[in-house]
Amino acid sequence: MRVATFNLLHGRSVADGTISEAALHEAATELDADIIGLQEVDRHQERSHVVDQTAVVAGALGAGHWRFVPAVNGTPGTVVSWTKSDDDDGATTTGPTYGVGLVSRLPVLSWHVRRFGPAPVGMPLMVPGTRGLTKVPDEPRVAVAAVVDGPRGTFTVVTTHLSFVPGWNVAQLRALSRWAREFPGPRLMLGDFNLPGAVPRLTTRWAQLARVATYPSWRPRVQFDHVLGDGIDESAVRDVQALRLPISDHCALTVDLSRFDHVR
Repeated sequence: MRVATFNLLHGRSVADGTISEAALHEAATELDADIIGLQEVDRHQERSHVVDQTAVVAGALGAGHWRFVPAVNGTPGTVVSWTKSDDDDGATTTGPTYGVGLVSRLPVLSWHVRRFGPAPVGMPLMVPGTRGLTKVPDEPRVAVAAVVDGPRGTFTVVTTHLSFVPGWNVAQLRALSRWAREFPGPRLMLGDFNLPGAVPRLTTRWAQLARVATYPSWRPRVQFDHVLGDGIDESAVRDVQALRLPISDHCALTVDLSRFDHVR
């Protein structure tokens, strides 16, 4: 079974700044993942041509189960133009939203959502399309968990996009690892944690199933994107890839696991 995580940058190409549904579809097809966690996902945003990006990825993968969960209503950015979302299923919302998505070719038995408020301070960051550092306020964060009916029994997958504020993201990840243990094991946690290298493993005591740089996509030097396992150790890993795709400033991260039958 192939699992993946991909920060979409709402489908934007860092090469020319364009956003197209076709490029997103192409990227998802190349990943060919059975389960994929998505971050920085748009739904019905003008900037991404009012598409449901999670549904596009699901269609490209032939996946029958997916969920988009908005972190905010409105359009995030350097100017505050959004409000916190409380909707656990983005398909029920109207207007533009932004958050995380989880797509599965395997049947999902139940969905669960965990939310975090924004850090009280922002940070100067490199923002695609701008020069130098830009002061960016933090946003509300959200995680979505799926209890999956696998070929060898149930397991749980969680995806999230954590705060970029140091310390705040560590506390969020620690809380998520405790929350995930409320659901059936084994467990996988996928996402852009905004934490480098071994920090997620040391924070959660889960197995680090991939150790490869993922950011920035054009010259990866640091790993912000992770796949962690609880009840799944590194001996189950057959292959790991960090893939530069036509969109995003992050590489997509894929992990092939031998402990699960591959689904076609």
